[in-house]
Amino acid sequence: MLLAGRLAQRLGQVRVFVSAVLLFTTASFLCGLAPTFEFLLVCRVLQGSVSGLMVPLSQTLLLSSYPPKRQGIALAIWGMTIVVAPVVGPILGGWITDHYSWPWIFYINVPVGIAVSFFTRQLLAGRETPTRRVPVDAVGLGLIVVWVGALQILLDKGNELDWFDSTFIDALAVLAALGFVLFLVWELNEPNPIVDLRLFKLRNFRAGTLAVGRGGYSCC
Repeated sequence: MLLAGRLAQRLGQVRVFVSAVLLFTTASFLCGLAPTFEFLLVCRVLQGSVSGLMVPLSQTLLLSSYPPKRQGIALAIWGMTIVVAPVVGPILGGWITDHYSWPWIFYINVPVGIAVSFFTRQLLAGRETPTRRVPVDAVGLGLIVVWVGALQILLDKGNELDWFDSTFIDALAVLAALGFVLFLVWELNEPNPIVDLRLFKLRNFRAGTLAVGRGGYSCC
């Protein structure tokens, strides 16, 4: 997701979005064909990686397709899909698994993905954004992968491993804390940061981030 903006600037928003949809569709098909758990895991990682590109670019393309007065309605419709999908998905997936077999929860994405990529290319054929080479903050990207990854594994495995009675959890906590500090220092001094922390100086951005964070916490 963090690379979505950089890739869109280098390759074009429409091209990156369509490519991400096609890769997600291909990964879904391969998940259904997976002969082993390891193969399935790799395909699921690919799904997650390219879906991280699809989410922000879908918003960007949607906003560019509507006049300013109707952009709020467009985002509201987009937000409805984000709310409905986690509710309908498990129910539909369970029904498909019970009545057919588990690979079909992946195969169902294939016709949808092909249709989305085809119609996106057709509807936005003449609206590709200009491209330019922009630097990629590889150090910042690496640091955020390390500290967020360590924190997520810590929270996921903490209860199972009895939290800080486990040396593994202790190591993850140290890695997450150290990585977070180094990330803050690097990003605040990097001229082209992967995450522009200076945006938090803007009151509206701070308020919006806080509202989304509190909303996500309440849902959990």
